[in-house]
Amino acid sequence: MKTEALNIEDVRKLARRRLPRGIFEYIDRGAEDEIGLAGLRHAFDAVTFNPRILADVSQRDLSTTLLGRKQPLPLAIAPTAAAGLVWHEGEIALARAAARAGIPFCIATGSITAMERIAAASNGPLWFQLYMWHERALSFELIERARKNGIETLVLTADTVATPNREYNTRNGFEIPIRASLSGGLDMLSHPRWVWQVLLRYIRAGGIPTYQHYPPGFRSRITRKATWEQVRLTDAMTWDDLRELRQRWNGKLVLKGVLRAEDARKAVEAGVDAIVVTSHGARNLDGAIAPIRALPAIAEAVGGRIGIIADSGVRRGSDILKLLALGADSVMIGRAALYGTAAAGEAGATHALTLLRNEMLAALGFLGCANLRELDTSFVNTPS
Repeated sequence: MKTEALNIEDVRKLARRRLPRGIFEYIDRGAEDEIGLAGLRHAFDAVTFNPRILADVSQRDLSTTLLGRKQPLPLAIAPTAAAGLVWHEGEIALARAAARAGIPFCIATGSITAMERIAAASNGPLWFQLYMWHERALSFELIERARKNGIETLVLTADTVATPNREYNTRNGFEIPIRASLSGGLDMLSHPRWVWQVLLRYIRAGGIPTYQHYPPGFRSRITRKATWEQVRLTDAMTWDDLRELRQRWNGKLVLKGVLRAEDARKAVEAGVDAIVVTSHGARNLDGAIAPIRALPAIAEAVGGRIGIIADSGVRRGSDILKLLALGADSVMIGRAALYGTAAAGEAGATHALTLLRNEMLAALGFLGCANLRELDTSFVNTPS
């Protein structure tokens, strides 16, 4: 990993240079006018610290317990559908980097690499993120695949009930499976290293990269209307469906997409083990509240009965500490880890996580805290 990448923004710039525009903008940008995306940064910046002094912070500890498992960092790698496009079998690179850091890696329904290959290649804790398809039986088959591969934590994403309006994808001609287009072809040809190291490796191994968790007969046809109806994301899921899923899945169950205190209380009642407070990285509903602003009310509603994971917009270790101080037990990292993977594969993802770790250690010391258990709302100021 290049030493000039001193922070996540530096890593982002390396990723931007290496990737075709269509793929980079797919992972980097938000929905519609991207008001929500800009709002994520503004929301973090609006939270300020109240540091204390003359506290012994010589032995700082970032460890935490997440879903009953002790881990050295309060992080998990978020599910990201494009990891296998930014690097050949990028999901494996990310999973290995997560294992090296001692944190979970969440496999996406839209993964380019199959969960079986990821499980065989990584010795770290694996989660599986589930989108519930219109044809429920197909989603239930994915749950069984996850169970057979030793995955103990299922993450149900509930905040994507419509196709997000990301106009830049249309302008860039970006879709999966990758299809021939003039704009897309010129974009790829301007990034020959990516073509050689990623696209051609997939082609030589058997074909154009596509979603490996879709049923085999669907993978090359997922953009066709008749096929899409069966594997489109359901817009009819209710709390009863969550309770049914709780009965089907005897491992840890996490509900992703919570932004309201009322929904957090319902999640507790439905029997989930944790929730993810997220705006989907501002990639779905433009103008949705930033998770850091929703977090205090949600933490109060949960009252410590289940775990709280937060994500969306993290760029600094200090961002992570702000989320933890406001009630999160852990934080999911999405784009930051993807940038690292795009820049240098496993080494790049490891570098991104190391940057965040080092920033957390420094900020924790400046706050006058020796460990994460000492963090609470007294260390932060939030907008009224």
